Amino acid sequence: MPTFCRHGRLEENCPICSRKPRVKPGTVTGQAAARLAKNRAAGPPKRTSSGSSPGSGPSKRRTPRHGDLKVRRMQRSVEDGYEHELVPGIKASGDARRLAAELAFTTARLAELREDPPGLLGEVAAMQDAEEALWTLFLVAYLSPVEEPGDPFAAIAGARTPWAGGELPVLDGVPTGPRTAYDARRAGDTLAAYRARAERAGGQVAMLSAEAATPSRRFDRAFEQLALPRFPRVARYEFLLLAGGLGLLDIEPSSLLLAAAEPMDPALLAAKRIFGIGDAINLQRRAGALVTAAEVAPAALDLALVNWGRPEGERITAGSAAEEDADVRGRVERVLGVAEEDEAEAEAEADDGRSADVDD
Repeated sequence: MPTFCRHGRLEENCPICSRKPRVKPGTVTGQAAARLAKNRAAGPPKRTSSGSSPGSGPSKRRTPRHGDLKVRRMQRSVEDGYEHELVPGIKASGDARRLAAELAFTTARLAELREDPPGLLGEVAAMQDAEEALWTLFLVAYLSPVEEPGDPFAAIAGARTPWAGGELPVLDGVPTGPRTAYDARRAGDTLAAYRARAERAGGQVAMLSAEAATPSRRFDRAFEQLALPRFPRVARYEFLLLAGGLGLLDIEPSSLLLAAAEPMDPALLAAKRIFGIGDAINLQRRAGALVTAAEVAPAALDLALVNWGRPEGERITAGSAAEEDADVRGRVERVLGVAEEDEAEAEAEADDGRSADVDD
């Protein structure tokens, strides 16, 4: 078939185009062919230890930044065939015992809040002005008590400003604890949003004291009111837990409210491991079955889950001086089938089975 060139003539009759050598499609010619031959002779490009080509300079790939986020490997005991319908995700009796221990600690912490709150929390419980008391608790939940030796609330007490004055505290350089929600870039936004919402409602007490039939419903309503910038479920839940435990508000949680949790919420991650499921509805249901069988408050499960997922010896106390409740620990261990008497009975049954096999 005749081919016309860019000059409008038959290509073979064109005095210009007919002089060019014909090249098959895909053929490399000229300088490109020379570069290709040189590269083939040099062999494949060498890689440096970082995976980049020589002379390419530092990689332009941006390293993800996570602020103060620390990635930890969750504690895990050696699997020994353990199974229980209340905690289907746990496969080691050691993990079940640790859960019992953490529930024993958090139950004791709740009792401490009601009877003898530690440090700054005791000062809050004695305050006559509920607005000042709630503002202090908001800062406690937002910054989180430190876990180092000394007064865990000292930095929070030093940074707080009076609610009545309207001035926001300066938090730059203030030490924060492991459950902090503090973000240096948005701290002003969080605190200002909280004050603005409370002022529109007629005060903090009015904002957080919804008209509802039960303390648990009032807790849920107050939790919804605290949907603020950079104030996640962890801080919202802790704030209301403290306010209810110290008697400032007539509220009490009936669940963990995990539907509002961020994907990396430590309580959510631990709950998924323990209960062997991912969706929030079934997590809530299985968590409720556990606290009912163990006869512990739902509020005790939040920090217990977090500590269960941490390395041994790194328990978060949240400023509490409470010791594990031995009665609670024993009860939970019996419910989960890992009490010492249960293990002795299981071992005896195994010995009887081995003896029967030998007799046969």
